[in-house]
Amino acid sequence: MDKLSSFTRFKASCPFLGRTNTSTLRSLSTSNSARFPSLSGLTERATKCPVMGPALTARSKELVAGYASFAGRTEVDKIHKEQGVSVPAGATIEMCPHATAARAAAQMVEDLTAAAKLKAKQDAAKKAKSDISAAAAAGCPFHQQAAAAKPKVTAPGTFDYETFYVKELDKKHKDASYRYFNNINRLAAKFPVAHTGEVKDEVEVWCANDYLGMGNNPIVLETMHRTLDKYGHGAGGTRNIAGNGAMHLGLEQEVAALHRKPAALVFSSCYVANDATLSTLGTKLPGCIFFSDSMNHASMIQGMRHSPAKRVIFKHNDMEDLENKLKQYPKETPKVIAFESVYSMCGSIGPIKEICDLADKYGALTFLDEVHAVGLYGPRGAGVAEHLDYDAHKAAGESPDPIPGSIMDRVDIITGTLGKAYGAVGGYIAGSDDFVDMIRSYAPGFIFTTSLPPAVVAGARASVAYQKAYVGDRQLKQVNVREVKRRFAELDIPVVPGPSHIVPVLVGDAALAKAASDKLLSEHNIYVQSINYPTVAVGEERLRITVTPRHTLEQMAKLVHAVDKIFTELKINRTQDWKTLGGRAGVGIAGASEKVDPMWTEEQLGLLDGTTPKTLRTGERAFVDQTAASVARARFNELLGPVEEHQTVRKAAGLTGLKLQTGIGAARSATEEVPIPCAPHAVAASA
Repeated sequence: MDKLSSFTRFKASCPFLGRTNTSTLRSLSTSNSARFPSLSGLTERATKCPVMGPALTARSKELVAGYASFAGRTEVDKIHKEQGVSVPAGATIEMCPHATAARAAAQMVEDLTAAAKLKAKQDAAKKAKSDISAAAAAGCPFHQQAAAAKPKVTAPGTFDYETFYVKELDKKHKDASYRYFNNINRLAAKFPVAHTGEVKDEVEVWCANDYLGMGNNPIVLETMHRTLDKYGHGAGGTRNIAGNGAMHLGLEQEVAALHRKPAALVFSSCYVANDATLSTLGTKLPGCIFFSDSMNHASMIQGMRHSPAKRVIFKHNDMEDLENKLKQYPKETPKVIAFESVYSMCGSIGPIKEICDLADKYGALTFLDEVHAVGLYGPRGAGVAEHLDYDAHKAAGESPDPIPGSIMDRVDIITGTLGKAYGAVGGYIAGSDDFVDMIRSYAPGFIFTTSLPPAVVAGARASVAYQKAYVGDRQLKQVNVREVKRRFAELDIPVVPGPSHIVPVLVGDAALAKAASDKLLSEHNIYVQSINYPTVAVGEERLRITVTPRHTLEQMAKLVHAVDKIFTELKINRTQDWKTLGGRAGVGIAGASEKVDPMWTEEQLGLLDGTTPKTLRTGERAFVDQTAASVARARFNELLGPVEEHQTVRKAAGLTGLKLQTGIGAARSATEEVPIPCAPHAVAASA
């Protein structure tokens, strides 16, 4: 990141640096050239520069003189002898830092030379083309024919597709809504740390949807390794051809039991699940009318649009507006109320009970998207609908049977994802047997899509089973969220108020949001993606921060300090500024309560009885729960065989720094190391 910061000093003197967005420079400097792997994309561009090109050529000659002469075996042996280095038997050249540096230098020299030659060749081609054009103008028939062989242009009367693409992209650049994709590679053994395109360049991730860190949970990875060894990589086809295996059926049984519904169906993502399910319902239900919350996710909007059904939009979480629209249609008309439990960009919670009441009154189905809630709310992680009847569901334990009259039981259709709190990929629907069977039989998005790989499905099921048995991760996440929100409030940093785990820091300008994100990454090694239109309304741009149980107190302090500093440097409005301006996005609204009660009570968090897991500090090991680990493993005894316990968790699945914790909700002092195996030593299942 320090290298990127130094680029900005030369923007005024270099035309390319001056007109190129910082994010593009970051991408070029952290990704390798496709043609010349030892060079970055930015270095390859520099070889074409009239100033930098010759400088790089000179540098390549210095490298030749300094390193490349050591590439031979004789020279390397000579260095070892002079330095008193004893080379062990069987050692390879890759083990020697002198030879490795020499080889890398030689490769860089070759690539710089090749890039320079390519530039010279391109210059020669341009000169030849110029000469051809001159000769053609002079009347030479042969050169006239050569000049005519120019790149294909759009024929008169036909559509110019390339120009259309460019103009559409220009619109995105002009309104600052163009999306940049950073090269972020999360490290399993160092979560929430990742490296950028440069492997040694590490950053802290504060915007991932792997809310609980289950993407690197050792029990999940162990299960995936075992499944991969037995069943291979791919599923082999669609579900109706060769991709319907015991792992898929087991996962569907798991999520159906999670929501205490009779059946469930797994899709490749919850975007596909929402799209396929809503479009099928809208197509098959005669005269169907959708009632859609104005802040619904794009997957739900597209699903409704992909059907012939009418779509009626009601104001976000406004029950009066919803009822006024429902009462306009006969009760016997098929209706579907589509809404979410946690709205991910603002952090608000849908009024599930009240919507169920209106659905009963006006004869509508309820379609609840729990994507940003599954794994995070409820005693077993089933979402907000479960959380609203917390004690009843906690008492019911692992029973798959519905609790009559409970809010989760009243919801007709629940959709969820496996790609956020559960750290995997995929989505699902849960509901009645006949409903699920109808979607399975009619939805093209399910029927014609290749099934998820067995190892991915197994990992997802292990994650769901683990979280059903252990509430500690959910508790610690909420405690950490409260702490970050508290610190932001002390510094007058505007957070869109909400009762959920989402921490949306309001910026209110697309360019400023992008600049803040860039500065956090380049100057503080903190990755937080900016959120712009169309994800949020124009003028409500923000930094969407996600806090996990694995973030340490020191990392939280660093984040808050960095955001505070950047707000000052970029002169971004703080809460008091928004109050002066009349407020925006729930921040600084006159007469509105600044305090929003969180979904989790202190009793549910374990704060009253002292069972809340402690926030990590730098150097402390994260942990997994022994009981939950045993529960998750037991799901696979029949297919993969029981696990032979012989190694500690620190060596499990190649991960370090993880402990198992005994007892659900136990305090840190109760932790102990318990045996956790590596995948290769698992006992094979009997034939």
